Amino acid sequence: MTLFDVYPLFDVNIVKGKGCHVWDANGNEYLDLYGGHAVISIGHAHPHYVEAVSNQVAKLGFYSNSVINTLQQDLADRLGKMCGYDDYQLFLINSGAEANENALKLASFHNGRTKVISFAKAFHGRTSLAVEVTNNPKIIAPINNNGHVTYLPLNDTEAMKAELSKGDVCAVIIEGIQGVGGIQVPDKDFMKSLRQVCDENGTVLILDEIQSGYGRSGKFFAHQYSDIKPDIITVAKGIANGFPMAAVLISPKFTPVYGQLGTTFGGNHLGCAAAIAVLDVMKEENLIDNAAKVGAHLIEELKSFKEIKEIRGVGLMIGMEFEEPIKEIRSKLLFEQKVFTGVSGTNVIRLLPPLCLSMAEADDFLDRLHKVIK
Repeated sequence: MTLFDVYPLFDVNIVKGKGCHVWDANGNEYLDLYGGHAVISIGHAHPHYVEAVSNQVAKLGFYSNSVINTLQQDLADRLGKMCGYDDYQLFLINSGAEANENALKLASFHNGRTKVISFAKAFHGRTSLAVEVTNNPKIIAPINNNGHVTYLPLNDTEAMKAELSKGDVCAVIIEGIQGVGGIQVPDKDFMKSLRQVCDENGTVLILDEIQSGYGRSGKFFAHQYSDIKPDIITVAKGIANGFPMAAVLISPKFTPVYGQLGTTFGGNHLGCAAAIAVLDVMKEENLIDNAAKVGAHLIEELKSFKEIKEIRGVGLMIGMEFEEPIKEIRSKLLFEQKVFTGVSGTNVIRLLPPLCLSMAEADDFLDRLHKVIK
């Protein structure tokens, strides 16, 4: 059997990681400024994480959601306190796309509507409803193209008000910061207005914090810079530092019904142990503050590179837009300077390092970047 060939692969076989560094099968060390698509939140192979996952799998890795799992409530209690949503409800699943699927289902159950507002360059996943609200026709199969979605320009308040005033919109789904879209940050006034207009029209506001959440922006959630509270928040990626896990944070205005949502693997014992360990480390090592501090330093220093057209982002979610395609720059960073980075489109390099990135490691990256583009 061969692998289904849908991923263009770099000729690098990563076999080991520690903190913000990874090693390939040939023993080469790399500085990891991408964290596997923003998944590695507390660093590779953190000792507390390794111990927690090892201890749990030695006792019980999985049992079904038909029995009590006290680890789920422990995770809910800790997450609620850390993120500021202690009064919300938690539903645990396996991936970001699954989180958005369930968020959209809940919204439709709540108000009985079917129309959704999404935004230009949005990315919300690759499954049925999640891919339909993703603004990329290339990955929307005909079976997913069901006419539920209107895409609006990001930060266009008048267009948003006009669409929502029709009174037939089930939900608005928006990223705290657009990741795949090129690190586009929603305007604070736009977000405040969006919250108000959703309330006025009975529309559910869903904040997709799958990439921008879990401390990456320098706050637990990126939308907290706008001082709003959405009805539903979706998280994944950094929640369990690489273990497949995701969650939906649900306003108390939603009443759960038996059988309304469900999952086989979501909230399993091993996943909960991993997620609890992540919160332990984030708190103990002040990783959210570190993301804010080191991210601000990186952004300020990157502004001095005249070759970069624009720097966007906040915390450790940074986009560097160049005038020309960045394929060669990214390739040189990887193969000559041994630095992993991400990409968005043809002209934007994305930086999504573990939240434990130090000032020294940030400066090391700047030195390596200097060698590539100066």
